[in-house]
Amino acid sequence: MALFSYNAVSQDGGRVSGQVEAQSRAEAFRKLDRERLQPISLVQQEGVEKNGQRPPRGSDEPVATRNIRLSGSQIILFTEEMSDLLDAGLQLEPALRVMEGRNELSSIKTVASALRQQVREGSSLSNALRLVSPSFGDLFCNLVAAGEISGSLPQLLQRQAMFLVAMEDLRKKVVSALIYPSMIFVLGIGLIFLFMTYLVPQLMTLFQKTGRDLPFTTKILVQTSDLFSHYWWAIIGGIAAVVFGFLRLIQTVPGRRWWHRTQLRIPLFGSVLRGRFYAQFSETMANLIANGIPLLNSLRLMTSAIGNLHLRGLMEKVVDMVREGGTLSRGLQRIGEFPPLFIDMIAVGEQTGDLAKSLERVGRRYDKELNIKIQRLTSLVQPVVILVMAGMVGLIAYSIINGIYDAVGGLHPQ
Repeated sequence: MALFSYNAVSQDGGRVSGQVEAQSRAEAFRKLDRERLQPISLVQQEGVEKNGQRPPRGSDEPVATRNIRLSGSQIILFTEEMSDLLDAGLQLEPALRVMEGRNELSSIKTVASALRQQVREGSSLSNALRLVSPSFGDLFCNLVAAGEISGSLPQLLQRQAMFLVAMEDLRKKVVSALIYPSMIFVLGIGLIFLFMTYLVPQLMTLFQKTGRDLPFTTKILVQTSDLFSHYWWAIIGGIAAVVFGFLRLIQTVPGRRWWHRTQLRIPLFGSVLRGRFYAQFSETMANLIANGIPLLNSLRLMTSAIGNLHLRGLMEKVVDMVREGGTLSRGLQRIGEFPPLFIDMIAVGEQTGDLAKSLERVGRRYDKELNIKIQRLTSLVQPVVILVMAGMVGLIAYSIINGIYDAVGGLHPQ
């Protein structure tokens, strides 16, 4: 018998550690699975076995964690391929060998190779995912663990692939809604800077020869141009200092929490971010609960996956309320972040005993609302940015033309 030390996640989401005796690493994993423990690490203790010999080195030694990074699209592709291979009847190790034999060189091939090595040594797929790549978060790994325990891993991976595709489409919608207005704004600022630093100084000679007072708007333009021409380095340095200070601020936990809370209050943009959170929360919770993960554990997993620190702090309060025996709808109502309709639909699911389906309906509803908000944001922001930039450029052009007209009017033939 060999002695293994483990760190694991219990069924209620807590962290536990201990030791287990087993003939091999694979048997140790099976014992932990029977106790409903999801291992995070499993290390064989150095020492003497009962027959007086040291345990052999090799596959029983702890395997070093590998930091293989995958992009969001690569995770989706990996999940889809794995679900298709398992659904076709292949076992886990042969399916990973097929993925390892991909012709092109990619991170997916590397990950498949590392996962296959872990599985051959007796590791479960969920634990192997944790060891091989940090790109598979706790949410993904715990879903895979639930599929392994229930024997429905192919179906779960198919559902997870659909969920990841939906979340990726959601992210692309939000990003694409901000790209065009940002480009217009940057180009407009660049054009104004060009006017101030190059065009207006070229016209100063004409203005000075007339000896006449310039119109008020032209005076303001000339003074602003002088400021840009002589102190452009200070302006750029000031902007760089502000950006650097802001980036340093949001690297701290209080600063990042303030920024995340402020983002939700920005007109138009804040409503899109909140709508994205509502859709992501409901679809993720529906996916977790439908795959047999208890409500409290699902909430903990969902909370740990929230990137917004302000929202994560609110959801931690909901987790505490549910742990103390409260309902999910009551907890969401107390934090005051979720709309009444959202809470009412969840309450209906709790009363009917089909919370997963209610959350799925909520997710579809708020996904549609998010599409409407994104379309509204795109339709409003683009003309607003264009009008503001056109107004600023037009004002500069008017000041230049007005100054030229006044200067030409002051020139008399000798």
